[in-house]
Amino acid sequence: MNNFILTLFIIFLQIGLFSIGGGYAIIPLIQEQVVNTYHWLTIQEYTDVITISQMTPGPLVVNTASFVGIRLAGVGGAIAASIGSILSGTVFSIALYKFFKKYRNIDSVANVLKGLTASSVGLIASAASTIILIAIVGTSTFDLENFNLNVMAIILFITSLFLLRKHKLNPILVMVLTGMVGLLVY
Repeated sequence: MNNFILTLFIIFLQIGLFSIGGGYAIIPLIQEQVVNTYHWLTIQEYTDVITISQMTPGPLVVNTASFVGIRLAGVGGAIAASIGSILSGTVFSIALYKFFKKYRNIDSVANVLKGLTASSVGLIASAASTIILIAIVGTSTFDLENFNLNVMAIILFITSLFLLRKHKLNPILVMVLTGMVGLLVY
């Protein structure tokens, strides 16, 4: 078990090391490791972890690492995965702060930031498309053989999007309402 906890720490340390953009951009990185590479969780279990992680207070990466770690190796796994996920980001943040404070007026440094921003948008879009596909068709890829269109999920998605964008409703209220609808419908 101690070796597995160390493995969790190392995996999440690597994820943290390459999670430029954080937040939603980290979802595909964690999925690649815990679902696709190591098969520790199914895609549905991982989607459930992401859903719960979004509903709990705190940064998405720490919540996700904690839930994955506790699911796989108990409290020790949660601690190892959480520390691993934030350690490299903390060290990088301090180093980058000092670097950008010193070189902030150089054009090439500004251009690097523009490239990293574009990459982050791509990672976020990838995570969003994975979550949408799982909710609407039941799989993380568009597979016609296992295509199972969930009409209620589409209705809830469009309604939530409308309420959030048009009427600027509180996201917590939208989550509570859609959770209640899900409880009644499913």
